[in-house]
Parts: sequence; C-alpha cells; structure tokens
Amino acid sequence: MGEIPDFEFRIVYPGEQHVTIANMMVAEIRGRLEKLADQETAEILRRFFKTGPGEYGEGDMFRGIRVPVLRKLCREFSRASVDDAVELLASGWHEDRLLALLLLVERSRQADEALRTLIYTHYCSHTDRINNWDLVDLSCPRIVGCHLQERDRSPLYRFALSESLWERRIAIVSTFHFIRADDFDDTLAIAEKLMEDTEDLIHKATGWMLREVGKRNEEVLEGFLSEYYSDMPRTMLRYAIEKLPEPRRQAWLKGRV
Repeated sequence: MGEIPDFEFRIVYPGEQHVTIANMMVAEIRGRLEKLADQETAEILRRFFKTGPGEYGEGDMFRGIRVPVLRKLCREFSRASVDDAVELLASGWHEDRLLALLLLVERSRQADEALRTLIYTHYCSHTDRINNWDLVDLSCPRIVGCHLQERDRSPLYRFALSESLWERRIAIVSTFHFIRADDFDDTLAIAEKLMEDTEDLIHKATGWMLREVGKRNEEVLEGFLSEYYSDMPRTMLRYAIEKLPEPRRQAWLKGRV
C-alpha cells in the first residue's frame, strides 16, 4: 500500500466561507498558469518590465501571461482563500504574484472588516513580493487605500520614506482611493515628500496621482503647482498637467503662470 497523504487543514479566518486542504488550490492554480505560459510573450514582458541587469525589475521571471488572462483566472479561482493567495505571492514568477494580488483585491471587495484587516496586514508584510509597478498599481488602492480610508494614515508616510522604490510607490498610489472620494490632502502631502525622489517611476506615479486630483478639482491641482512646479521633476510635472486645458498646460510647461 502507498503512503497515506499527510494532509494539513487550513485555518478559517473571519469572513472565510470554506475549509480547504492546504496547498491543493495553489497547486491547481499553478498548474493552470504553467499551461498558459508562452515564451514569446514572456520575452516581450521581460523587456517591458525592465528585468535586465541594473534595471528596476532585474531578475524577475515571466511565464508570458497577459493581464486579461490573469483576470479571467481570478474569476475562475474566486473560491481561493487568503492563505492560498499569500502562498502564491511567494512565487518567483511575476504572473503568479500578480494573480495572488488580484485574488486578494477580490477577496477584499467581498470581505467583512476582520478579513479586510487581515488582507491589509498580509499585504504590508509582503511588500518585498510586490516588486514592480503593475503589482503595486493594480492592488494598493483597493487594499491599502480602502483600509486606511477611515483610519490613521501614518503607514503611508512611513512607506513614503522607505528605501524601497515599491513601498514609496505604494505610498502615493494608495491615495487614489482617497482621491475618488474627493479627499486630496494625503496625496498632496505625500507628493511633496516625494518631490526630490530620484526614481523616474516615482515621478510618474506622483504626477499620475496629481493628474487625478486635477481631473476632480483643477483649482486644487493648480494651487499645488503654484507652490511646487519649479521644483518638480519634469516628468512629474508633465504627468500632472496632462489633462488640463491646453492653454493652461502650455503655460505651466513654459513657466508663464
């Protein structure tokens, strides 16, 4: 007779709806990801996400699966637990980590307060796995921003001072959730702290969030620009003013305001 499998049963957290045998779901997900891998697409993605020596995504591994396919898998495996997603987040494959984050985002949408807090805690404990701009941008507004909406937002300011490029990006992009509620103060305060950041990906993200502020309230954006535009990295400024009326955009670009 063969050996009896050493099964290990999963803890059920508040808000979870089922008990599963550990690792079975993750193995099924990984099997599906392996079958969907495409080496030609993987090569394109490795170049796009700058995985070469000295680049921001150095050494990251890609299976070659695009985001729409991963979103479809997220729906297919909607029954996956938080534990499953956290285990998947430990993968060396970029798409595995992105799928893990998409699963956490969806669980957060459906969760009660206790489970949303658990997801937020796991997220902040695994920022070393959230290590490219797409992983940050597709997850932090819903998980971090939503959690901090009615809470102390000091964690964002700690992230803004982090040595990690990705934690600094989490700090500013998480405020997208606040912006959608016409709450701009933290976006502006964190943008000010990131003004002298040396990373282009931070310039782009900060300019993007300022642009979103301007789409909802041009007066607030232009008030911020009046104080800081001469000190802003050019990329940040260009992103911030992209949606302003063309005469105003040109005026800011030429410093004639």
